[in-house]
Amino acid sequence: MTDPSELAARVRDGELRLHELEAHADPETAAAARRAFVESETDTDLETVGSYAFEAENADPNIENMIGGAQVPMGVVGPVEIDGGSVDGERYLPMATTEGALLASVNRGCSAIRSAGGATARVLKNGMTRAPVFTVEDVGEAATVAAWVRENTDQLAEAAESTTSHGELTDVTPYVVGDSVFLRFVYDTKDAMGMNMATIATEEACGVVESETPASLVALSGNLCTDKKPAAINAIEGRGRTVAADVLLPHDLVEERLDTTADAIAEANTRKNLVGSAKAGSLGFNAHAANVIAAAFLALGQDIAQVVEGSNAITTVEEREEGLYASVTIASLEVGTVGGGTGLPTQAEALDVVGVGGGGDPAGSNADALAEVIATAALAGELSLLAALASRHLSSAHAELGR
Repeated sequence: MTDPSELAARVRDGELRLHELEAHADPETAAAARRAFVESETDTDLETVGSYAFEAENADPNIENMIGGAQVPMGVVGPVEIDGGSVDGERYLPMATTEGALLASVNRGCSAIRSAGGATARVLKNGMTRAPVFTVEDVGEAATVAAWVRENTDQLAEAAESTTSHGELTDVTPYVVGDSVFLRFVYDTKDAMGMNMATIATEEACGVVESETPASLVALSGNLCTDKKPAAINAIEGRGRTVAADVLLPHDLVEERLDTTADAIAEANTRKNLVGSAKAGSLGFNAHAANVIAAAFLALGQDIAQVVEGSNAITTVEEREEGLYASVTIASLEVGTVGGGTGLPTQAEALDVVGVGGGGDPAGSNADALAEVIATAALAGELSLLAALASRHLSSAHAELGR
């Protein structure tokens, strides 16, 4: 067996590069050698970083230059009753975060929702996108390309779907800006988040566009997708799952569980989430939906950077005669239960807690269910934070929990 310290010495001497170590040792030894090298270079101790609960070779699809694992405290919220399109009954949701009081707050909201008989949740739209950009001679050619694409979506679908046994091309929309033509491809990627699937499929379709039109591909992603960046197109058209959850809380329940009134929560939501967000030019009109989404993404093996799109959420609250109505609509929640980080053991276990590990039957139902559970937890978080603000308990709650 190769000695990690010997490999680290060879890196220091310039004989090997860090990314070459797996060619000279098994993945565990390579990771240990990198830790030894980094420890010597930075005068640190990476003992805890090196204590992880998965095989290094299993992380190969997810990381390069591996030295160990990052451990984030994980808790659980729930149970919360959900009447969903793919969820029916009580579910728990693991969440990983370093923000104290977050899970306590979400749990308070879950308790209120549970006491009200549960929330309703539905996936309203599903489509992972990739938008390549092409160059043409002028706007005349751009119009020709756009017209051809609209008339030949079936041909593009045949090419795109030849690369995958799961993905389905559902739409291609052309956008023209001068001599640039953007094509926004939309896919049903079933239980996978599907970004890689969409990218590979779109590349194949781009070859057809280039062979059949005067367009020349400039970049496989032209940022009209839009991935991991704030974008109005995602807030309007959606990306991944567009999902909503709502609940009606009786007045006495609001006062008993949330220590305030429906009128006070509605006013806080209007002035904070709607007016304040509009004044700020925000794309998200919510209190802190991204907080719940990020913690769920960390725990469940999702692409953490896509919390940017996940924050495209609108919270609505109104006082009704029978109680407080509240909803959260998340325009672009990009989640999957297969692929990416979902195969790592900690994340796989957390997905099993939700009851959505692996592919669903029918295909896509597990990812839909996960979206509905996360949306309901986000609703719980919105209710709790708005109530804390309306009752002026936000700072005292953090102080009480020592956060």
